Amino acid sequence: MLIARSAALFSLAALLEIGGAWLVWQGVREHRGWAWIGAGAIALGLYGFVATLQPQGDFARVLAAYGGVFVAGSLAWGAVADGYRPDRWDIAGALVCLAGMAVIMYAPRGR
Repeated sequence: MLIARSAALFSLAALLEIGGAWLVWQGVREHRGWAWIGAGAIALGLYGFVATLQPQGDFARVLAAYGGVFVAGSLAWGAVADGYRPDRWDIAGALVCLAGMAVIMYAPRGR
């Protein structure tokens, strides 16, 4: 159950961070305006809060592991929101990152 909660929090964090960055991008680069930028800033702030809810208490470990989720999530977001089509190397790299995340977060430790 702890792993399921942690994975759900990582997914929510990715949605907020990647979505927030995308909203800022759209507001600035696609000239959609300050409302988009503001919504992105709020989402990015919420991402920072959600990251603190991880059951693991080590900031460095949580953020390092989240990096793997961010890589895979960014490719997925691009595919859904922008029509980006990851190639086999993008997918292989994302899987490597997710495997690294799993080792960092969920490997048995003798504590």
